[in-house]
Amino acid sequence: MLRICLATSNEHKLREVRAVGGEFGVVVEQCPAPKIEIQSESIEEIVLKSAMLAYFYLNKPVLVEDAGLYINALGGFPGPYSSYVYKTIGLNGVLKLLREIPDRRACFKSAVALVLGDVLLTATGEVCGYIANEPRGTKGFGFDPIFIPNGETRTFGEMELEEKNKYSHRAIAVRRVLQKLLSLRSY
Repeated sequence: MLRICLATSNEHKLREVRAVGGEFGVVVEQCPAPKIEIQSESIEEIVLKSAMLAYFYLNKPVLVEDAGLYINALGGFPGPYSSYVYKTIGLNGVLKLLREIPDRRACFKSAVALVLGDVLLTATGEVCGYIANEPRGTKGFGFDPIFIPNGETRTFGEMELEEKNKYSHRAIAVRRVLQKLLSLRSY
């Protein structure tokens, strides 16, 4: 059975990625590696550099994931700066920025990088939807209580983990990278 370390201190992210790993028979463990995050407009570049640094620190298979919320009416803001925006102005701050704006379309984007020795695999995932008028739900984390994926009436914050992973940008990206990994291992 393949074991992969997820470089994160976020327990919610760990649970989501662990559930997807289980679909592939991959055990996902939390790594004590420092997650060094470069500043970039590209979440792909951020995870690539972070994963390589984490691999050199741990010297074992490591997965790094980063995500951003891209709001159309705000020109893609907060994008790769979502964590900082969440910590500084939070859900209510984002809702305040959108108060008089009718276009509430947004996409969550995720990028993952998996390093296993000399093998480097990357993948992305995206789910689009819109921003709710107020926070709803206590599940998930970050901007989950204000994001409603297309085809749903509930926010990610109102969904159980299994439901969220049907839509989730993170689940899509992790599935894609694990599919790449399993296709390599089948040769």
